[in-house]
Amino acid sequence: MEAHSQKRHKTYCNSEYDVLKRVILCEPHYMRIRDVINETQKKFKNEGIHIDRAVEQHNHFIKTLQNHGVEVILLPYHEKFPEQVFTRDIGFTLGQTLFVSRMGSDIRRGEENVVKQWLDDEELPYFKIGEDKIEGGDVLIDRESIYVGLSNRTDQRAVDHLKSVLTQYDVIAIPFTEKYLHLDCIFNVISPEVALIFPSALNKKEVDFFASRYELIEVTCEEQFTLGTNVLAIGNQKILSLPVNQKVNGKLREKGFEVIEVDISEIIKSGGSFRCCTLPILRAE
Repeated sequence: MEAHSQKRHKTYCNSEYDVLKRVILCEPHYMRIRDVINETQKKFKNEGIHIDRAVEQHNHFIKTLQNHGVEVILLPYHEKFPEQVFTRDIGFTLGQTLFVSRMGSDIRRGEENVVKQWLDDEELPYFKIGEDKIEGGDVLIDRESIYVGLSNRTDQRAVDHLKSVLTQYDVIAIPFTEKYLHLDCIFNVISPEVALIFPSALNKKEVDFFASRYELIEVTCEEQFTLGTNVLAIGNQKILSLPVNQKVNGKLREKGFEVIEVDISEIIKSGGSFRCCTLPILRAE
């Protein structure tokens, strides 16, 4: 892992649920299912993605964030990157530093250079993760605990490397059924006390571990397919979620969360939802 030393601007993230202030997105103008990489894409491969509809939905998503006081940074989009809309996988912000991933899929390699160019232009500090295979969808942060999913996109070597570098944190490897792509497709921390989980994708050991730490809201198989866990917490008990996931949304409201329903149903055809589409760089405690 090589340090990139620059003038330090304020970036900060220490959880998945503190008040979101700045976030990186990328519009889905060239989004398409080119190589099937998950079960969702398999279903929609022949139907494809309606680009104009996806862009319209994404713009509504951006406006919703802005209406809640979030500064949205838009990366330039490129035709050679059909999954660039899923900015979360390019890295993760921990403390004041953005860790730039080495993408685990050939179809996504090169996306990290776009975000690095923006970081250079803004003189923001970052760490470039070297040879370890890791994507931000597998990294969830809750104060001193860093959960890292072991998947086709993130390997044990990356977890071991993070442990050696982040000695002040508890870096915890979480194995899960690989067909679900990333950890945030089956688990998500939405407050200090509450997390969403699709238990069928995890071993009993991991489910029991999470149950010892959080009050778990279980997601059904049907709503896992529509990415019920992949919500975005923006602080103050506010959650962005898909309208179609009514069971999840109802359970969230019962727990006192304000659920903001935004339709990005065209985008989730490629296997990612709100968390996948956002790379937070500043959250305020």
